[in-house]
Amino acid sequence: MGWQPIDTAPYGRELHLSVIEHGEVHALAFPCWRLDNGWLNCLTNKRVSVDPTHWRNWEG
Repeated sequence: MGWQPIDTAPYGRELHLSVIEHGEVHALAFPCWRLDNGWLNCLTNKRVSVDPTHWRNWEG
């Protein structure tokens, strides 16, 4: 499965997120969980302040 629009990101599983910074696309290096009001780093259990544009399943 390739990159999907962020508005279709599911709850309840580890996701690989992609963000756009300074006009360039970057994939985060850690898995995240979707929350009702943001994102959680699965490795640290801390909220992440990101505005992702795309997601795909984490293949870690």
